[in-house]
Amino acid sequence: MSGNRAVRVATTGARLVTGALVAAACVAGTVAAIAAPWPVIAHEPAQAAVDPSPGDTVLVCNGDLRDLGRDTQNALQMQSAGSPRLTIGESTGAPDITALSVDDLAGAGEVRRVTGAVEGRTAPLIGATESIAVSDADLSGYAAAPCREAGIESWLVGGSVQTGARDIIVLTNPGAVPATVTLTVYGTTRSTSTTIVPAGTQVALPLASIAAGSPTPIVKVVAAGSPVRAVLQSSLTQTLDPIGIDLQDAVVAPQRRPVIPGVQLVQDEGDGSSSAVLRLFSPGADANATVTVRASGSSEVASTFTMDLAADVPTEMALSALDPGMYVVSVDADEPVLAGVREQDGAGPGSDFAWALPAPEIDGEVLTAVPDGPSPVLYLVNDEDVDAAATVVDTAGGPSKDVTVPAGSSVAVPVSERTVYSVATSGPVHASVAVSADGALAVWPVWPPIAAEKKITVYP
Repeated sequence: MSGNRAVRVATTGARLVTGALVAAACVAGTVAAIAAPWPVIAHEPAQAAVDPSPGDTVLVCNGDLRDLGRDTQNALQMQSAGSPRLTIGESTGAPDITALSVDDLAGAGEVRRVTGAVEGRTAPLIGATESIAVSDADLSGYAAAPCREAGIESWLVGGSVQTGARDIIVLTNPGAVPATVTLTVYGTTRSTSTTIVPAGTQVALPLASIAAGSPTPIVKVVAAGSPVRAVLQSSLTQTLDPIGIDLQDAVVAPQRRPVIPGVQLVQDEGDGSSSAVLRLFSPGADANATVTVRASGSSEVASTFTMDLAADVPTEMALSALDPGMYVVSVDADEPVLAGVREQDGAGPGSDFAWALPAPEIDGEVLTAVPDGPSPVLYLVNDEDVDAAATVVDTAGGPSKDVTVPAGSSVAVPVSERTVYSVATSGPVHASVAVSADGALAVWPVWPPIAAEKKITVYP
């Protein structure tokens, strides 16, 4: 091989090697570029987290106690059986009280709408409760219920269409536009009906008119157009003798762990009936519920049992095995359930009954009004693992009471009638107020104030 040819071969080989290296470097660079994050040109939009202004506190009261059947010519006509007495207080002053229309009840008293105006971006706390006692030939007993805010959805648990029961669903629309209310009845039979509640008006309908054939109906109330307040007024007559009245508040929603304070059991009269009956209902799904009963003021279990609940079928269980006294009934279910306990102090003339309903958790300060009524008591239940402290203060300047609510137990705090109390707690507790005497039973949950609005993000 000549020298020139050797040089050309070497040069060509060098070029091939260099080209291969360059090609490999290009491939490696391309692969690396694909794997690496690409530069992005973006601008974060301007935004700000804003606390929305709270609305006024608006509560709806119950109005007159209604009665059915006093007109023998028109058994479904309602008449006023009496006007309740209101006990009310506000954290920042006197609230504004206006009257709503009651066109379907001739001669009715006021249905009150209570409004507390926002001051300094803070909605006031309001405690308001109505109570009534009647002693007529066809109606007798004591009933009380708090004034509460209207809602879009609620449930009425303690209805009855048994012989002698005259239950009435009362719907109140405090808003400025009409509400279309759908009532769905669950029980032996299922039915749905719709009614219109005009703006600023209260209307009512007999439970039997929509729940015939279901002796223990559960009613779901859904409002469209405007929120409504739903209450069930109940009365019972046996062999022409009136044996009680009640005002049953609506339950907001099913729960997995409802807690019912202030359940009273009295001595059975030997007629085979029970002084207390637990009603459970699992909407939409089969459920298994464990029921635990503890005496008020004790952490010891007085009774426990399980109940299998078929979907959409109300189920009842008598609590007759327990000794007379005050109790807390807790339910632990694997599906959300509705619960209530019907208590009664006898089965003859001069007796009364009441429905005890689950009390929601309160954590912080609430106002609760204790109305006219015999021997009122505030029951506080701590379902947590640590003790909670509670301060109960008479807002009119009376003495305050500091109590400790032990973990897994409860306390009873005697309170005075016609008094508004501030209840402040260091942790979540459940609370109810109960009154009790011969022929006068009532118990109702202490409801927390309307939840504060969450922050919202504003994009200019």
